[in-house]
Amino acid sequence: EIYTLSLHDALPISTLQLLSRQAAEGRLTLDELEERASQALAAKTRADLAAVTRDLPSETGAAGAGSASAPRKPPVRWFVAIMGGSKRRGRFRAGSQLNSLAIMGGDEIDLREAEIEGGGLTLNLYALMGGSTIYLPDSVDVEISGLSIMGGNEERGPDPRPRPGAPVVHIKTFSLMGGNTIWRLPPQARGLSLKESRNLAKQAERGELPTGERGERGQLPPTR
Repeated sequence: EIYTLSLHDALPISTLQLLSRQAAEGRLTLDELEERASQALAAKTRADLAAVTRDLPSETGAAGAGSASAPRKPPVRWFVAIMGGSKRRGRFRAGSQLNSLAIMGGDEIDLREAEIEGGGLTLNLYALMGGSTIYLPDSVDVEISGLSIMGGNEERGPDPRPRPGAPVVHIKTFSLMGGNTIWRLPPQARGLSLKESRNLAKQAERGELPTGERGERGQLPPTR
């Protein structure tokens, strides 16, 4: 049976809602959520759509397993860099809010493999003669607000329209003689180093990134 996607159809919307709940339970990182969501929106048949969530536990089973499993690790709340730098990459629990303090230094935070709660994440970035560099999938919705004195913020990478129902990342900045850089990374950057990811983002913002250049990174990510 051929299945033509429509934003008004119940099946793709319910699949996106299921993926968001699984991400909130810590089974999908932000990048994994966005990859599976893009596959759900591109599904042409019911079988394609079912494959997106086939390896995820049912919500009934997940609820039962959660009561017997070990408590989840507490979320990371603060990144601090004073006259130096800190870097965080890899899977970690961000929860619903993160704070970064940079004084004559900088934090480099890759949020693609972060576990978030609910439908979004709030970043509070404080910078004094320094700043933070943040990495996000380019399909999430980003809202930036705050105050900068003798400094500012910069967004780099492609600027596509957020996917329907994408998590919202609220970035609130407070900078004095400093600033922050937010990199929006395309799907082709999955699994690559930050340097390679930035190069791909620069190509994407110039419109020079070939489409369909995904290779094995286009496959479904494993769950944890």
